[in-house]
Amino acid sequence: MKKILVIEDEAPLAEALKYTLEKEGYEVEVAGDGALGLERVKAGGIDLILLDLMLPTMDGLEVCKRIRVESSVPILILTAKDSDIDEVLGLEMGADDYVTKPFNMRKLIARLKALLRRVEGEESASSGAVECGDIKMDLEKHEVYLEMNPIYLTPLEFRLLELFMRRPGKALSREYLVNQVWEGGFYGSTKTLDVHIRHLRKKIEQDPSAPRYIKTVRGIGYKLSAHEG
Repeated sequence: MKKILVIEDEAPLAEALKYTLEKEGYEVEVAGDGALGLERVKAGGIDLILLDLMLPTMDGLEVCKRIRVESSVPILILTAKDSDIDEVLGLEMGADDYVTKPFNMRKLIARLKALLRRVEGEESASSGAVECGDIKMDLEKHEVYLEMNPIYLTPLEFRLLELFMRRPGKALSREYLVNQVWEGGFYGSTKTLDVHIRHLRKKIEQDPSAPRYIKTVRGIGYKLSAHEG
């Protein structure tokens, strides 16, 4: 049974989420603020986090940032704000996806299941390693090395890089990448994908403004340069 941690200070919503998710067969824990949520994450055993953006004392962005220091557990942000900047900031901090309040519970469940399926797919992926230039991915250990130095990637960033590494030199459209990463459970715009690409570039590129590896293919999407130049 998958365990989901709901970090939400609005008690009625938290209880509604708990009730709905338990009906779907998940084990659910609720934390009413960020500090309690962090304590529960540190205890381990969580498979996915639903994280409210607007929390008392410590906001959701700070909670997300602290979680990412020590855990790659999938994070789906819940936000009541409409502005793209808040959603983008959440993704920059390491969240995997977001939904905007008020949301349709069925759509939330679909997004949540898509995240869990992706993580399960990565864990059951074929063993071995893929390499391109100075980048090496150990698929079995879920590790990435740049010039022999380990680098930390979120599950979504790892999936994106794996897609590029398996198709070096091939232009991959934004629509293809979105469908592969979110498995059809994505309801936002390709702007979200661009944010994750930018975040990935910060981790693997010496100069993200002039990338050697992940190149933009104007009007199409992105490609991994097989010659890193």
